[in-house]
Amino acid sequence: MRRVLSLLSFLLLAVAVSAQKPVIDFETETHDFGEIQEKDGPVTFIFKYKNSGKTPLVLNNVQASCGCTTPEWTRTPIKPGADGSIKVTFDPANRPGTFNKTITVQSNADKSTKTLRISGKVLQRPKTLEDEYPVLYDGLRLENSALSFTKMSPEQTKELELKVVNVSDAALTPKFLNVPSHLTVVSVPATIKPNEKAVIRVTYDAKKKNDWGFVSDQVYINFSDQKKYSNRVSISATIEEDFSNMSEKDLKNAPVFAVDSKTYDFGTIPPTERVSHDFVVTNEGKDKLIIRKVKASCGCTAVTPEKTVLEKGETTKIHVVFDPRGKSGRQNKTITVTTNDPKQSSVLLRISSNVSVPGGDVVK
Repeated sequence: MRRVLSLLSFLLLAVAVSAQKPVIDFETETHDFGEIQEKDGPVTFIFKYKNSGKTPLVLNNVQASCGCTTPEWTRTPIKPGADGSIKVTFDPANRPGTFNKTITVQSNADKSTKTLRISGKVLQRPKTLEDEYPVLYDGLRLENSALSFTKMSPEQTKELELKVVNVSDAALTPKFLNVPSHLTVVSVPATIKPNEKAVIRVTYDAKKKNDWGFVSDQVYINFSDQKKYSNRVSISATIEEDFSNMSEKDLKNAPVFAVDSKTYDFGTIPPTERVSHDFVVTNEGKDKLIIRKVKASCGCTAVTPEKTVLEKGETTKIHVVFDPRGKSGRQNKTITVTTNDPKQSSVLLRISSNVSVPGGDVVK
């Protein structure tokens, strides 16, 4: 009986406490904008609510599910019986199609979390020439300033095209400077008339590149022999072996890349002290493991493999040296190791540290 009375007293107290809390009542918790035009810009809806409780209501936070939706709300306490509002603005720029966004409201109300929802459909605005060709190099507009060949095998040759248009009043004959031997870059047609559309055709020869992993080159588009560094096109590729045709037997006999740890933290170090670490690599497969390439994420990390060909069971060390000069605070660097292991031909190793500032403090 005592337990029953105690439980009953607790429940009555909880109900009494709950009755003293503010209550947030929205007129509606959803709004459908219907069809809206992207060209017309942002749209807004105001969610109105009332404090139906007996104590002041405070909205602690209002957060939208994405950056395209911006909420504004009443930040002062709302007295019992008073009204408040949350203004929600949705920006349809570059978001054609249907949308469904949520706004999470946190408060000191009896139900501390409420979810509001806006929805609708964005009708895409007609694209302008500037939209289709956003990059302007002198009188030539380009659809992009980068061309990615994505994944290529080391023997592969691939061709891609970059669309351009002449928006000047004169004919343009693009010249391509700084073109390496593994790339062929031409304009088709060679001379582009005013208002004429054309393509820049790029051929990539991975065999001539003779490299591994992610590689990038910079080519400059000029209309004279003088190099203009701002007229730059980045041309990249990821060169990896193609293991798709390997048989089950080949896979069982393949090399296996194993490392003692893929991460290492140097801890806190002074800004003048070079530190180093050895990642120990073992070939746990049957065939020879070939370390094709070791590349650091920046020049401050020196990497030297001790050996590049490992027989079954053999080990080697990848020696990493980090130079903290000119840096402070938390540092995170990566080392990409490219091998002939068919199941993990590209492995990412990570080093980290906290570089202290003069006086011994650490900026985090």
